[in-house]
Amino acid sequence: MASTSQCIASLARLSISAPIRPVNATIPRFLAPSIVQTRCKSAGSIAMRAREREKEKLKKKRRQQRFKEYKFATPSKEEQYSLCDAMRYLRAAEVGRPPSSVTYELSLKIRTPKNSPVLRNRIRLPYPIKNDTRIAVICKEGSGAMYDARASGAVAFGEESLFELIKANPNKLPFNRLICHVDSEPALKKAGLGRILGPKGLMPSLKTNTITRSVKTLMHEMVGAENYRERIGAIRMPIGNIQFTPKMLSENVKALVMSVKENIANMEDKVKKDLIEVVLTSTNGPGFSLNGFFNPTDEKIQPAHLSTAM
Repeated sequence: MASTSQCIASLARLSISAPIRPVNATIPRFLAPSIVQTRCKSAGSIAMRAREREKEKLKKKRRQQRFKEYKFATPSKEEQYSLCDAMRYLRAAEVGRPPSSVTYELSLKIRTPKNSPVLRNRIRLPYPIKNDTRIAVICKEGSGAMYDARASGAVAFGEESLFELIKANPNKLPFNRLICHVDSEPALKKAGLGRILGPKGLMPSLKTNTITRSVKTLMHEMVGAENYRERIGAIRMPIGNIQFTPKMLSENVKALVMSVKENIANMEDKVKKDLIEVVLTSTNGPGFSLNGFFNPTDEKIQPAHLSTAM
């Protein structure tokens, strides 16, 4: 057994000896954090690269077309109503208001590209809403068109005399419709009335079908007729009075929808448009999407119940 002095001597030698340096451990190359392994994308075949380019082009085209059309939410069948049901709820919403001041309004929502040609036309409804049309005719003095305008009930007619009337009272015009004979079109352009008539929507032009060769025929079409125009992907137009019967309102709705569909068909060569929804509303009521049916869903309610005064 070793003595105490021998044990102390052996410990002293260990403390005086040089420290042992740690040996660097060999780390596998694939585990070293400082080494980043880069993988190169394979070039692939010519067909694969062509498919990638087609996908990129399709994505770019979809991004460009995302905001080129007016977007409307398509209602489900549960959210659509028959004509009598919509009239029933709208009549309930208008209770307590003067019937003479309440009208039905129809909104036709159209899927159409932005900045495309708009739909516009004139329609004579089977049951007109108002008959306060006052027409003035721009025609040569003493011409046959002037006599036709006088016989058809025009409130004003002529050339220079009518131009002076418009310039003298631009804010108190005695008419709300203005048409022009073809022979008087140069005189109308020379008079420079665009700044007065343009903001009021009265300036005659070929686009609005207010320049004609037959004054008598055009005046007959305009009496009781209404103009409609597409604005922001929709056509809105008064379609009847709140006292109209379901049959009267149905005839007016059919006439307007058929006229708009004909306009859409005539513009197929220029632009593609689709009628996606028909909404019926009133002056103070909500809008109800129509499903194309007439009779009410409640068997206790008959169309005759909606034909009486409110």
